[in-house]
Amino acid sequence: MAHTWDPDRYRMYDDERGRPFLDLLARVRAETPRTVVDLGCGPGNLTALLKQRWPDADVRGIDSSSEMIEAADVPGVAFEVGDLRRWTPDEPVDVLVSNATLQWLPDHLELLPRLLRRVAPGGWFAFQVPGNFGEPSHTIRTDLAARAPYAAHTSTVAVPSSREPVDYLRALQVLGCEADVWETTYLHVLTGDDPVFTWVSGTGAAPTLQALPDDLRADFEKAFRERLAEAYPADSEGRVILPFRRIFAVARKEPTT
Repeated sequence: MAHTWDPDRYRMYDDERGRPFLDLLARVRAETPRTVVDLGCGPGNLTALLKQRWPDADVRGIDSSSEMIEAADVPGVAFEVGDLRRWTPDEPVDVLVSNATLQWLPDHLELLPRLLRRVAPGGWFAFQVPGNFGEPSHTIRTDLAARAPYAAHTSTVAVPSSREPVDYLRALQVLGCEADVWETTYLHVLTGDDPVFTWVSGTGAAPTLQALPDDLRADFEKAFRERLAEAYPADSEGRVILPFRRIFAVARKEPTT
């Protein structure tokens, strides 16, 4: 079952979701790139930062979700629906960015050579993926989804995953890149009713929730909310701390000589 994305729900935590993008971009040292592409651009709010950084560049955003592309509206930026596995630019680009997208492709480590071929010699390839799939925000969903009667509907849904930082570093080095790979665990302070559920239901848990029929989804959500609230208790001020590990990679392709 194909799932869809809700741009409004996804953007409920814009500041928290945007911070890793800024940290990733800070280590891309391109000065005057002609072409910049954001693969998995979502609603385009972060792609706008690429245009701000390089106002004279041709900046484009690509996303497989038509809902996200319809919501994207940034002056001077062209957006289009496309599958990054088959995306081929007219000519290699100077900066290629992919933020919190590759984790949806189980074979994304093997996809790196293809993506790097889309980067011009001397150009930059930067990506960021979550590295928190062993945390309760994911393991609770996995456990519930594997139980009857939910498993009959959720066994084939898309589930995000990533590799360890050293895996990305070695892969990029083998491809001849000068690579910088690191990880950061953010401590997001969330408020409101069931904030962790609100967070995950807009991203990693969305395919599971959409796969469930209406008569099962309510019970699943109730159990999911309760277990998340136990795993991430609020303090006396109603604040919930969500630790979120992310993995970053910035690679520069070898210039031609």
